[in-house]
Amino acid sequence: MGPDVILPAAGLALLDTLSPATIGISIYLLLTAGPRTGRLLTGYLTTVAAFYFALGVALMAGLGAVTDSLGDAMDSRTAHLVQLGIGAALFIGCWFVPGKKKEREDDGGSGAAGRTQRRAGRAQTLPAMVGLGLTTGLLEAATALPYLAAIGLMTSADLSPAQWGPLLAGYTVVMVLPGALLYLVRRIAGERVRSRFERFRDWLRANSGETLAWIMGIAGVLLARDAISTLTTEFQLFG
Repeated sequence: MGPDVILPAAGLALLDTLSPATIGISIYLLLTAGPRTGRLLTGYLTTVAAFYFALGVALMAGLGAVTDSLGDAMDSRTAHLVQLGIGAALFIGCWFVPGKKKEREDDGGSGAAGRTQRRAGRAQTLPAMVGLGLTTGLLEAATALPYLAAIGLMTSADLSPAQWGPLLAGYTVVMVLPGALLYLVRRIAGERVRSRFERFRDWLRANSGETLAWIMGIAGVLLARDAISTLTTEFQLFG
């Protein structure tokens, strides 16, 4: 496993830190949970990371079985052309994601991030945070484009479990790292950052559509770049 797999996966993991739901709930807890914040936030973030790790293991096992049955077809020029097409489609599609104005008109600022934040306000107990973490994962799994792209890259690289296991674990830790960093900032700065957290929370609510567009666009570029690199070096298609 070389940098041709690690670097794109790391880039996608950093892109996945922009999840409006995970960051939004982390900020909500930091603003409202008081002395229980550390325990509740740890329970929530750990559940989200564990959910995506378990999902990744299931996907890698399932996709691995598919790639084994397809043999060399998954490493063919056609397969990489399909990957290039998916990357291009994501990049083009990002320009058509509704902006913040349309989102407010359509649903009053609701969505996955808004729904999960409303659930966070109903009960602030550790079991509730575990349930909320599972809910966040279930709501966002189908649209977690960087995560799914990273799974696809690891599968196409034909990695062994000893290789993709630590890489997947590291990916899920990076996914929830912003929540932990925000907690450290809150612990160090205290009430001095409350107003900034509140403004950040409001910005996330208002710009969730634009955030999704950026995620789609960057994920598309990373997928297309990986496909073009393989098509150029191994198949001399663009060389």
